[in-house]
Amino acid sequence: MAINPDKLHEFLGKAINDFGAVFNAALVRIGDKLGLYKALASGGPQTPAELAKRTGTSERYVREWLSAQAAGGYVTYTPANGKFHLSEEQAFAMADENSPAFMPGAFQAALAATKAEEQLSERFKTGQGMGWHEHHHELFVGTERFFRPGYAANLVTAWIPALEGVDAKLKNGARVADVGCGLGASTVLMAKSYPKSEFVGFDYHDKSIETAKQRAKDAGVADRIRFEVAKAKDYPGKDYDFVTFFDCLHDMGDPAGASAHVRSTLKKDGTWMIVEPFAGDKLEDNLNPIGRAFYGASTLLCTPASLSQEVGLALGAQAGEKRLREVVTSGGFSHFRRATQTPFNLIFEARP
Repeated sequence: MAINPDKLHEFLGKAINDFGAVFNAALVRIGDKLGLYKALASGGPQTPAELAKRTGTSERYVREWLSAQAAGGYVTYTPANGKFHLSEEQAFAMADENSPAFMPGAFQAALAATKAEEQLSERFKTGQGMGWHEHHHELFVGTERFFRPGYAANLVTAWIPALEGVDAKLKNGARVADVGCGLGASTVLMAKSYPKSEFVGFDYHDKSIETAKQRAKDAGVADRIRFEVAKAKDYPGKDYDFVTFFDCLHDMGDPAGASAHVRSTLKKDGTWMIVEPFAGDKLEDNLNPIGRAFYGASTLLCTPASLSQEVGLALGAQAGEKRLREVVTSGGFSHFRRATQTPFNLIFEARP
């Protein structure tokens, strides 16, 4: 066997980068949880001692954390004064929860997903699934914090306006079902923007629904949102003007069955909006950093979730437009198109 030293070193560089990234996921979560990023963003350049004092933490731990963050490019270090700070870009991504580029939620979700490594190793042998409800509770919060900024930046300003006639219906007053609503981020965003419409959020996870109800109260929109525990294939109600699925169709065991149920609950002129992770139709189209992240999440979360349910189609988070079209049209929809997209999402419009 002839080893090419240059290629070996190149590969080892990738491996070392990932080795550090595994540790960094935990460090990002610590910095997020303890307010270290926010204190750096608001306080300007600081020594480890100054940051520790501002956050009520230990200087020795903070010094090591800052060093690791600087080595990874998440924090900026100035040797001349021995102080650390966040650049505007670093602060935008790591300290501002309203930023569309906010990243700590993604690390929170990924770190929570890895806690199931032992259980999933066994599932690899048996082929059995693992539902979202079986994962660590941090997964639900992290996922919502990861998706919410993108929804806030795009849902009302770009995604809904890209659908034929939906924005006008919502402004005039429509009946909306948000299926797989999780903690209610998408439902609350729509209710705040369209006060004349009525919304109901459905999710199979009872604890998420409890949190969603509280989120609606906190946002002052509980009067026009109802949250209920229900699955995508049996949620109640008829004659909805608008049904939404945010990043959840591929998680379902029987997405074609869900499609058929959506079709039966929509008005004749109703619209189904499906938001899915960005993906090409071919594996080679997705061999890039975004595809890697989504395939990783799909291996630990999405595919096991689908396999834990009836049918267990296991579309995966990188299903692609062609496969999604087949699933949606098999449920009775005659119209399906890509309405718009972002670097992370594909937004589809389906109509009867």
